[in-house]
Amino acid sequence: MPLAVLLVGITGSGKTTVAQALADHDYKRLSVDEEVHRLHGRYGVDYPEHTYFERQRPVVEAIRARLVKELEAGNDVVLDHGLWLRKERDAWQQTAREAGGQPVVVYLPAGREELLERLAQRNQREDANALTVTPEALDDFIARFDLPADDETVIVYAGDLDALTAALSEVRHRRV
Repeated sequence: MPLAVLLVGITGSGKTTVAQALADHDYKRLSVDEEVHRLHGRYGVDYPEHTYFERQRPVVEAIRARLVKELEAGNDVVLDHGLWLRKERDAWQQTAREAGGQPVVVYLPAGREELLERLAQRNQREDANALTVTPEALDDFIARFDLPADDETVIVYAGDLDALTAALSEVRHRRV
């Protein structure tokens, strides 16, 4: 049964770094932000920030369809998308199950100060994963983020990729 790794974390928490590392381990990486960037340019630069979600919506559905296709083909997938809301996480897990995959939620915790430091560095770049985020926007993001609840099964990523790949391997072997 292929794995569907669903990354959960605030902007700047390291989701893209983890997703890229898992892609090096033969996971198919699906990135909402990169697809929005490819279609529309830079957030807050090439289009107004307040239009992001209307631009993102069709991209999310296209990525969902790709996730289904990859899982149905037997490929492991990593979703590089924040999944800030519990209902989003639940919906993506259901999609993965219906496509014959085993969803695995991986939470990337990061404190506000750590996020501000990472974002200050990232805000200097111009690539698809360099959304310019102000401290005020970050505070808004944090306020809207649903921390994983006690009844959610999650792997907490603590910065050790080897530990994460071992945990994913354990999930795979438990389910086979």
